[in-house]
Amino acid sequence: MTSPSSSSINHKVALVTGSSSGIGYETSLMLARNGFLTYATMRNLKKSEDIKSLAEKEKLPLRVVELDVTDDRSVKNAIRSITAESGRIDVLVNNAGYALNGAFEDIAMEELKAQYETNLFGVTRVTQAVLPFMRKQKSGIIVNISSGVVPMGGFPGGSAYVSTKFAIEGLSGSMRYELEPLGIKVVLVEPGVIGTNFFNAVVTAKKSRDPNSPYSQIMQKMATSFEEVTKNASSPELVARVVLEAITDENPSLMYIAGKDIEQLKEAKRSMSDEEFYRMMKKNLNLDLASTTRART
Repeated sequence: MTSPSSSSINHKVALVTGSSSGIGYETSLMLARNGFLTYATMRNLKKSEDIKSLAEKEKLPLRVVELDVTDDRSVKNAIRSITAESGRIDVLVNNAGYALNGAFEDIAMEELKAQYETNLFGVTRVTQAVLPFMRKQKSGIIVNISSGVVPMGGFPGGSAYVSTKFAIEGLSGSMRYELEPLGIKVVLVEPGVIGTNFFNAVVTAKKSRDPNSPYSQIMQKMATSFEEVTKNASSPELVARVVLEAITDENPSLMYIAGKDIEQLKEAKRSMSDEEFYRMMKKNLNLDLASTTRART
């Protein structure tokens, strides 16, 4: 790793996880383009060529660092390397994650543990490694990328993924109370449907691939629904702009929404009873849950 240039020594320092593509990729570029000395971290450095090439072309204050959020040693080595070079970490964007798809009954315990290891414990591992430096600085901001599925309350096939995002929101809300007196701010960003390779990278539970699963029809309907929803997806740059807005706000809110779809969804939920909202979501997802379940039992 090269030493920071004299022009970047006084920049605020940002660390972004999961930066090889999608939201993490665009957020790293957005922060670097706005003067942050940005460490774009990722598990697989073979996927770093695009962002490195663009950073070099634009002469951005951006470094690429290997960091696997599921590995204690990898996290510690990355944080040690970053702080040795920059001396501080002002912004942490916890973005790394993936979705495990499958009906709850079909999800194996090992699959569920792997989902939590990345989406929840990965956030925990990186944040706990960064916090001592932020405490010493008496400043910093932590941005946790949640999901617009939280205000939805869930969806068929999403029990593993959605539950990790509910956990992230509970974690963030509690951390905010603890860290605010220390000068450290905590922010949640809820993206809507974003046009990234996220959906292409969805992992399907092994049992859910079996056409004889009692949930196969409902999963097929959900796959069709997602194909339609993604046609109107927002750009990952939208989320990156929201992250930039949050970290440059002197008094950031706990929650930021990224996407008109989530704004509309939250407004609908405020104006409806829980049962009305549930019926609306079934209709929007083109699901008749009772008949679909009966057909396979």
